[in-house]
Amino acid sequence: MSLKRNSFNVTIIAAAWLACTSAWAASVSVVGLFKDKAIVMIDGSKPRTLSVGQSVQGVKLISADSGSANFDVDGKSRILSMGQSFAGAATRDRQSVSLIADARGHFTAAGSLNGYPVSFLVDTGATSVAISSSEAQRMGIDYKAGQAYGVNTAAGVIPAWRVTFNTVKVGSITMNQVEGMVLEAGLSVPLLGMSFLNRMDMRRDGQSMTLIQR
Repeated sequence: MSLKRNSFNVTIIAAAWLACTSAWAASVSVVGLFKDKAIVMIDGSKPRTLSVGQSVQGVKLISADSGSANFDVDGKSRILSMGQSFAGAATRDRQSVSLIADARGHFTAAGSLNGYPVSFLVDTGATSVAISSSEAQRMGIDYKAGQAYGVNTAAGVIPAWRVTFNTVKVGSITMNQVEGMVLEAGLSVPLLGMSFLNRMDMRRDGQSMTLIQR
């Protein structure tokens, strides 16, 4: 009877452990790219070099060159460029993404806006997610239907329009109905501003930043 009870307990513990591990997919941040090698941070650990075919913590490097690397992360293919990250589901169904600062100390994040792929520059000084008018036109956004105003820049006052983006996605995090702005000129890269970041828990540790969906 005692043996059966202990076996039952072991089974329960094992099932609970599997449930926890299945709810977590490793996070991967690319900090270096070479022919057949990639330098990565896995789950926020220190950078390490992976060679093609090598597997660590559920992350396997399939191929790599100076432009991008193809990983198998928990059975799914993920292609990441320099500075890009991927993060699976975090505990308690909270999504997260880990970012690595570039040589200038800036954080960039691969994602999409209204379903269109973009590379954001994380900007805590920007009040909202911001894109250029050319980007808005590419996405088919009728931005001039929004409220017009002026934005002060180093080049002077730039015409801008308030808009609402249907979806803003960064890594595994997706937010709906996010306030934004479209600038007529002077913006070379989409900005991931506080209208998105205010809905995250932000954790900074040296050259890495983790965004966790609230």
